Amino acid sequence: MAKYIPEPYRIKMVEPIRQTSYEERVEAIRAADYNMFSLASSDVYIDMLTDSGTNAMSDQQWAAAMRGDESYAGSRSYEELMEVAHDIFHYKYIQPVHQGRAAENMLFPLLLKEGMVSISNYHFDTTSGHVLLSGAKVVNCVSPEAADTQNYAPFKGNMDTEKLRRLIAEYGEEKVGCIVMTITCNSAGGQAVSLANIQETGAIAREHKIPLVIDAARYAENAFFIKEREEGQGDRTIKDIVGDIFAEGDAFTFSAKKDGIVNMGGLVGVREDADLIKGIKSRVVPYEGFLTYGGLNGRDMAAMAVGLIEGLDENFLRSYVGQAKYLGDRCRELGVPIQYPTGGHAVFVDAKKVMPHIPYYRFPAHTLCVALYLEGGIRGCDIGSFILDPDPQTGEQLEADMELARFCIPRRTYTQSHLDYVAEKLADLMKKSEEFQGFEVVEQAKVLRHFTARLKPYTA
Repeated sequence: MAKYIPEPYRIKMVEPIRQTSYEERVEAIRAADYNMFSLASSDVYIDMLTDSGTNAMSDQQWAAAMRGDESYAGSRSYEELMEVAHDIFHYKYIQPVHQGRAAENMLFPLLLKEGMVSISNYHFDTTSGHVLLSGAKVVNCVSPEAADTQNYAPFKGNMDTEKLRRLIAEYGEEKVGCIVMTITCNSAGGQAVSLANIQETGAIAREHKIPLVIDAARYAENAFFIKEREEGQGDRTIKDIVGDIFAEGDAFTFSAKKDGIVNMGGLVGVREDADLIKGIKSRVVPYEGFLTYGGLNGRDMAAMAVGLIEGLDENFLRSYVGQAKYLGDRCRELGVPIQYPTGGHAVFVDAKKVMPHIPYYRFPAHTLCVALYLEGGIRGCDIGSFILDPDPQTGEQLEADMELARFCIPRRTYTQSHLDYVAEKLADLMKKSEEFQGFEVVEQAKVLRHFTARLKPYTA
């Protein structure tokens, strides 16, 4: 039976949320052109679209925000953030930016050019977008274990290192602009990556003189999984494990809106490459702002400095990862197929198994998300074929390795009863999944189309 871990905090402020009728939801999703990102939040009861920036900040974070130094240059809040960030990551240069995709925009054009490739365990959507915008090719290289959603494996997010070596040989190391290690591996279902795999990947990168970039959005959760699951790591602190992870990288991008537990902010770090540091500085000023604020208010940086520390707290991580595990266990008890084991920040429902009659080009995972919204006012998002932009050369719809519908859990936001409600509505949806036939795209952007695309229900 699913076990819920008591939260290591108490609630001292609440925000009302609105329950809508089925008829209201039908009208709302139609007005949003069947795009989950276009729904008004006031039409959503439980919002699991993302855990990015949707977290509840602590009293200490709010207190720090009130003390934020809004100086344009040389802000005290910047200095406080840098002190914390250097203590955690140990990189020579760390630059604040307004969020994770801004970090990618600062870094990837310096590493990738036309005709090059980026190899990752699995690029997430904005990472893939910035690789493509740089003129390079996206190549994913996740462990084959990830494809079997029902089988337990502790580190399904691992890089397939044998395949990585073959890919480097195939493309030539001079054409591989970077290797990206995404932790946790979001597109594979929020799956953890082992420290041993990170270290092996780092050794391969150094052997071929290819920069290893760590996509660190959920690095603290990944470190917690390493502590819980990897042999020899159980007695170590989360911070020490984090130190070993980042020792393998040459650079990192970080959306602080996840494990930094803030509503806005990010970082990009470089271990020691002087030319790369110079290049990032030259891009920050025209794109993000002056170096000591990087697109952020002083209060944002002050809150991030506290959030980085709170995000490494083992009691917090056990509770937060435990919420995802609880929801995943409840789903499994009710017969809802998920990527197992449950990821750190979300439950990923296997839409191929829920809606096997819908082909990938009619977007089964997106269809499941629309169906669950209609069923219970719950908003999730597609991590399947709909999130993949059409092939830039042929325009053909690409097929995802997995058709996953993601339901994220914002940090310190929802309670056990909310999670029970989500699991029960997913179980109810299972009984009527054949009523839905998929969707087709009416209008889309060339890159990152899923954020703004317009869709309509498919009719034969």
